[in-house]
Amino acid sequence: MQAVEPQPLKRAALDLSSSMSLGKRTRTTSRPRNHTWHAPWKSYRVISGHQGSVRSVAFDPGNSWFCTGSADRTIKIWDVASGRLKHTLTGHIGQVRGLAVSQTHTYMFSAGDDKQVKCWDLERNKVIRSYDAHLSGVYCLALHPTIDVLLTGGRDSVCHVWDVRTKKQIFTLTGHGDTVCSVLARPVEPLVVTGSHDSTVKLWDIRNGKAMLTLTHHKKSVRALAAHPRRRGFASASGDGDIKKFSLPRGEFLHNIAREKEWKGGIFNAMAVNGDGVLVAGGDDGSLCFCDWESGCSFQRTRTVAQPGSLESENGIFAASFDVTGSRLVTCEADKTIKMWKEDDEATPETHQLNFKPPKDICWWQFRSSQINHRATMNNPIDYVVSCA
Repeated sequence: MQAVEPQPLKRAALDLSSSMSLGKRTRTTSRPRNHTWHAPWKSYRVISGHQGSVRSVAFDPGNSWFCTGSADRTIKIWDVASGRLKHTLTGHIGQVRGLAVSQTHTYMFSAGDDKQVKCWDLERNKVIRSYDAHLSGVYCLALHPTIDVLLTGGRDSVCHVWDVRTKKQIFTLTGHGDTVCSVLARPVEPLVVTGSHDSTVKLWDIRNGKAMLTLTHHKKSVRALAAHPRRRGFASASGDGDIKKFSLPRGEFLHNIAREKEWKGGIFNAMAVNGDGVLVAGGDDGSLCFCDWESGCSFQRTRTVAQPGSLESENGIFAASFDVTGSRLVTCEADKTIKMWKEDDEATPETHQLNFKPPKDICWWQFRSSQINHRATMNNPIDYVVSCA
């Protein structure tokens, strides 16, 4: 018997990949174990002004203002620093479900239940062109970050690809069996990602308008997509509260995010990721789940508070977005308000420790072969590990 240097149990290594071999090597899809500490987030401002639930949000690339679309059929532009209203734009005759702001032109794009996709000249605050092809309400839109292409998806189960400059329709991406409710464009690859009520995620090559891959990992409708601003990969959130992370451009499933039995967040409608690797998902019951992008671990769970006089059903979150710096978060809510969030400046790793609750049957193992040398549980802890060579 060979004695191993005594180690306190709490410091025992959990990484088995470098010391265990059990025959044929298989690819793992478990979560990464490194969990970066993040400060908790808190609400610091509530903005009122819309007369209906707030459905969409987008930030100015210069980070001086942001815009919101509402069920009251208006688009409002707000100052980021003060939260004050700057402009109100009218033109839609249905609720405004999607917004995007161009990084290269003074244009803003909006989409609504009225089947309309509009391009607004922000220097004149007026509509300068419309994109007409959808047969039903338009639920989402996105601008490609590097080329002048606009993508719109809707209840007619298709995603249209438009030339921003000429309003010419380039492709119609068909293949989904239900509403296309989320769309994502990546700056590096010629890829578009769509999520649908048919429970699938599709990856498209916009050079030829063809579907490259269909992901069927979700059991319920895929309502939100989000990607890290500087890293490859994306996450998808569904109607059963699942958040899954995939690689790009191959679309490989990596791991689940914040999938824990005690987390019953309901339907996730909104999701966003900032440059620090903070992923936030908002639910239709007002729940907010903050997670670490790399590990997938949840570090904060909270619920937004509906305004006095609101119904219980008006506690949902419909859209969320970080500002350009990633230091501010905006949530759009069913109670007609907009909430702004920021990190708690006073929080430290000592005052707000990682949210790690090991299961009672967790094991610490040490391997010199394929044989388990010792087993310890929370109910039967040990201070030292001895292995048999």
